[in-house]
Amino acid sequence: MTTYLPTLKQLQYLVALHEHGHFGRAAEACFVSQSTLSAGLRELETLLGVTLVERTRRVVRFTALGDQVVAKAHRLLREGEELSALVQAHGAPLVGELRMSVIPTIAPFLLPRILPRLRQERPSLKLFLREEPSAAAVESLHHGRADCVLLALPFATGEVEVAHLFHDRLLVAFPKDDPRDPPQSISPALIDEARLLLLEDGHCLKDHVLAACNRPELRASASVIGTSLHTLVQMVDNGLGLTMLPEMAVKAGILQGTQIVARPLEAEHASREIALVWRKNSPRAEEFRLLASELAAG
Repeated sequence: MTTYLPTLKQLQYLVALHEHGHFGRAAEACFVSQSTLSAGLRELETLLGVTLVERTRRVVRFTALGDQVVAKAHRLLREGEELSALVQAHGAPLVGELRMSVIPTIAPFLLPRILPRLRQERPSLKLFLREEPSAAAVESLHHGRADCVLLALPFATGEVEVAHLFHDRLLVAFPKDDPRDPPQSISPALIDEARLLLLEDGHCLKDHVLAACNRPELRASASVIGTSLHTLVQMVDNGLGLTMLPEMAVKAGILQGTQIVARPLEAEHASREIALVWRKNSPRAEEFRLLASELAAG
């Protein structure tokens, strides 16, 4: 009896449709036409003899079996990529395609300083970047959409390997004419919980700030309103409160053109660990360690 197996390309189409919930967007993500993607999925369903996707004019809905196949497809695609990486790893290091997710409180401040040098020194490396919050980035890693993640620790990452890059201090940012005239370094006890502005849920920097302050009442009282560090800076510059910023953002010039002063937070854990993480036992582990050293040197 002849057994016909799905192709990796068909599984890639299926996973993309599940992720995007739309044929057009899924086709764009796979760099094919919508008709090509639709035909590939019909061939997959014909091959398996089952319906994986229920199609209507407005909704793409996966069947229960379709969801199970997608879960398996994620693993097969990841293993296919790791097989390719295993072969590639025997050649020159840091060549070919590499997909890296980066969190929003790192990407705009660290990458502009590092990428020009990396492009010059590693011209054969095609680095595809994806900016997303920590939870989404870790999910992308474990589902095979990302090969590695540049993020801030501590954060729950699951089974990964970690390469430490450096520590990034937390600074307290407040209006220049603040009548309280804070000292050169600021202890958590001096922070007015009614004035503290933080990023919204989903950004690990919020948790790092609250952990560093170690004041339970801050978690309940702080105003969680910022969608980005740039938004928080504008709020503080308009006299609406104070916030905490990573030192890398200040060094990158986020306070340029404002009347904001930033001073170190004086606390036991007043920094976050910047690290590169990747899936455990990845055949590209040596490449990722080399990339981490390149990023740390920047």
